[in-house]
Amino acid sequence: MEHMKMFFWPLIISFFSTVILMPFIIRYFRAKQLGQITREEGPSWHETKSGTPTMGGVVIILSVILAIFLLTVFNIERSLDVWLLTIVFVLFGLIGFIDDFIKLFMKRNLGLTSRQKFLAQIGIGLIFYLVLLLNGFDNQLNLPFIGNVSLGYLYGLFAVFWLTGFSNATNLTDGIDGLMASTGVVAYAGYAYISYIQEEWGILAFALSVIGGLLGFLIFNRKPAKIFMGDVGSLALGAGLAAMSILLNVEWTLLLIGLIFVMETASVILQVFWFKKTGNRIFKMSPIHHHFEMEGWSEWKIVGVFSGIGLFMTILTLFILL
Repeated sequence: MEHMKMFFWPLIISFFSTVILMPFIIRYFRAKQLGQITREEGPSWHETKSGTPTMGGVVIILSVILAIFLLTVFNIERSLDVWLLTIVFVLFGLIGFIDDFIKLFMKRNLGLTSRQKFLAQIGIGLIFYLVLLLNGFDNQLNLPFIGNVSLGYLYGLFAVFWLTGFSNATNLTDGIDGLMASTGVVAYAGYAYISYIQEEWGILAFALSVIGGLLGFLIFNRKPAKIFMGDVGSLALGAGLAAMSILLNVEWTLLLIGLIFVMETASVILQVFWFKKTGNRIFKMSPIHHHFEMEGWSEWKIVGVFSGIGLFMTILTLFILL
């Protein structure tokens, strides 16, 4: 219990850092008239969001770094896991930062190409896996009701796929006010609890620091959003979840805890596949949160229902796991 009390500090530090810093970045973007560019293929009513400041994920990342740095300085937590997670979080965020920077400051709507993003994600995934190997990682993949299965070096392919896949999945989820932040809090809370049960204090510290940043961000991102997360935040969040599931050796849990992110990705894949095959669409629009918007759901309802599903799946996962 003492550990739990101690590790609420990163949540508190990250929360208040985000709350304090976010107004500055909002004012800066407004002063420079730099804001979100709404995609033409998106819902027509999202045009009102054009010009809203973005790249709020920068503040979340800075707040996480500050929280983890202070834990290290005060000798509370100096494990490899906490810094490995933080570095993965920052590097995936850097991909998003470059993409957002090109779009906003260089006035190029497309930012990085899909190929450039993908290669960068693969590179970071490989670095993550190599660090694990150098520190005695056993290449064991945990499967539900079966246990650990040795994959040998094939685990490296899985790790790269896991980080890349879920960073893109959370990126797709970040499409309406408060959605990614709300579902992200629920998912990170699930891994915070698993970390606590396993007594993996470094992973717990990282998870709580991200939760603090997201809760602080939600104050400004709830509808009507004063700022958006941007790719810098959404890419980092997915990679952080994937990396935690690997370090905790509960990889399969992310398919359930992150069911919303899986659904968002699957809806895009199915939509593209079916349209190419038949010329028809399965959903009115993808990712699937836009489909429900087209059905008349409010953004508040989508965020509430999706977060509720995430919470239910997280509780179910913990029941199965523990």
